[in-house]
Amino acid sequence: TFVLSPKVELDMKFSLFAVTAALATGLTGAFAPVASPRAFMSHAAPRRSAPLSAFTSNIFETTEVKLAETTETIVKGGRDLFPLLPKAFEGISKIGVIGWGSQAPAQAQNLKDSLAVAGSDITVSIGLREGSSSFAEAREQGFSEEGGTLGEMWSVVAESDLVILLISDAAQSKLYQKVFDTMKPGATLGLSHGFLLGYLDSIGEAFPPDMDVILVAPKGMGPSVRRLYEQGKEVNGAGINSSFAVHQNKSGKATEVALGWGIAVGAPFMFETTLRDEYKSDIYGERGILLGAVHAIVEGLYRRYQKQGMTAEDAFLNSAESITGAITKKISTRGIKAVYDDMSEEDKKVFEKAYSASYSPSKEILQECYDEVACGNEIRSVIMQGDRVNSGKGFIGKIDGTDTWQVGERVRASRDDDKIPLNPFTAGVYVATMMAQIDVLLEGGHSYSEVINESVIEAVDSLAPYMHYRGVAFMVDNCSFTAKWGSRKWAPRFDYILDQLAYTAVDNGAPVDQTKIDAFTGHRVHQAVEECCKLRPSVDISCTAPTSTKEIVIK
Repeated sequence: TFVLSPKVELDMKFSLFAVTAALATGLTGAFAPVASPRAFMSHAAPRRSAPLSAFTSNIFETTEVKLAETTETIVKGGRDLFPLLPKAFEGISKIGVIGWGSQAPAQAQNLKDSLAVAGSDITVSIGLREGSSSFAEAREQGFSEEGGTLGEMWSVVAESDLVILLISDAAQSKLYQKVFDTMKPGATLGLSHGFLLGYLDSIGEAFPPDMDVILVAPKGMGPSVRRLYEQGKEVNGAGINSSFAVHQNKSGKATEVALGWGIAVGAPFMFETTLRDEYKSDIYGERGILLGAVHAIVEGLYRRYQKQGMTAEDAFLNSAESITGAITKKISTRGIKAVYDDMSEEDKKVFEKAYSASYSPSKEILQECYDEVACGNEIRSVIMQGDRVNSGKGFIGKIDGTDTWQVGERVRASRDDDKIPLNPFTAGVYVATMMAQIDVLLEGGHSYSEVINESVIEAVDSLAPYMHYRGVAFMVDNCSFTAKWGSRKWAPRFDYILDQLAYTAVDNGAPVDQTKIDAFTGHRVHQAVEECCKLRPSVDISCTAPTSTKEIVIK
């Protein structure tokens, strides 16, 4: 008889999961022929592993939207719907928000404010680990022990009818069983990320069958969820779009609770997903164009443009500033293809060279990343890094110390937004990576609403404004632990492959692959993106406006 250490046991569980996943996929896949270049330019409609039927609600009005060749059901939000919240939360007297990371401060404050507007007596209470330094921050935002809105996490979990678990993903993997055991009968478990399901799948476990399990996942970092909510109070609300999922519906009321939660945190519109699709698209997306890939693109082009003779300031203007101050703003209001359509014929030629050279190298890394997430490897990586950080063997270091971001501070200090260039080469690289990310998700069976939010809207409406305001670290480090670690891990991969394969191809005179350009200009996603642009927040996020939200700067 022998006893396995927790680490060895975890290794074995993940290894078994990987084998199971391989068998489920089919061994023939391992020996399949190499895909032709054409396979890297997909027009395919999304295929879902678990199709979703159109959801219904007896409380909130649903709307059908046409996205490419599919029709999806959504719920549009707005402050005018707040009076319906008491009905959606029927039977709930206390909502416990557990944690105080990226999402928790924003969601708790938005929930509290929305319920107050609705005239509801539902209590929103913050639950923190005993001795946490976050108690002081929560008190500053109006939560208190005396008022019953702040307490030790296990007490709050035990008392709440809706437990919104917003501690880090790594911490959830350690504490999930105690959470399940502590929740009172009939309580609902709320998540804003499907990571915990991915972990439970990997070790052959599941949520207790006697509870509702729902998800509301804002498609943006927590500070942006709060900022847009605050800034939209005079225009019937503005916020961050959210996906929602009902994983278990023991009570029969889970859909209404999830929709109420999303509307209360300020979502302009909500679309349905599954917990599995959410964690696969979300973990993957933040390592790609949302955070990791865009960081890599800026660093690589900043170096490249200086080698071509630009000053450091002009190199930053034509890389980082071009993305955050010109390209993403155009995508936000008019769609991806508008970036290309508005160019002169000469600039289109430059864009096409960059796009043609960058699409396949970017897609190679993106497909690898998606596969790593889907099989559980990336989940394991997050947990292991959490263990290293907690044991003092790892850390999350500062990422804006390079010359790129030091020069960026000077450029921002004298910035004239009207004079920021839209560099066609930068646009070609950025758009190629965004389109490659979109194609991987569509080929993985994700819905257009999920693909567009995880690859486009979150990038241009939530994250890029933070980089534009204060640099890459301000964007990355105000996201979750899972996101900031993943961005640091994968950004160097994109930097390397674009430098080694894409930029060298251009420099060596590689001809433009017209099939890639035709695939881009004729892609079905463009109509879907343009339709989603109509549902964007009613105001642009302002990072300079006063806010009560928590924002992080790593020293």
